[in-house]
Amino acid sequence: MSNSCPQCSAEMPDEAAFCPGCGRRMIAVPSAVASTGFLKENVAGALAYITVFPALVFLRMMPFKRNHFVRFHSFQSIFLTIAGLAIVVGLRLCFAVLTFIPRFGYMLAWLVVLLVALAGVILWLVVVVKAFQGELFKLPVIGGFAEKG
Repeated sequence: MSNSCPQCSAEMPDEAAFCPGCGRRMIAVPSAVASTGFLKENVAGALAYITVFPALVFLRMMPFKRNHFVRFHSFQSIFLTIAGLAIVVGLRLCFAVLTFIPRFGYMLAWLVVLLVALAGVILWLVVVVKAFQGELFKLPVIGGFAEKG
């Protein structure tokens, strides 16, 4: 017998913990994090995005490193940080090139930097909120790597 996800209507087996289509949590899964009483898995998943250091700690600590949800968000946080650093390097090069344009090059360079920074902050807020809500929210490219981690 199978159920359908209330969020995306994907068909899934009764015993599925997460929807294969959208990643939404379907049943309360008993986990090592919940049984320790130390930290709930949704809080640990959200904390993994604060900086890269909690993500690294969660990958090393025993109750967290066995939890699929916390591992996924920790790896996605690390890969998101690496992608952010690569984007910063690209923006530096873009900024250097755009400042050579007379009159408006400097303003255009700052506009590009501000728009990319705003997009980064919005993306960061989305992944923190999704993790806190208990969803396995996969980013387009990074999420696939994080799931394998």
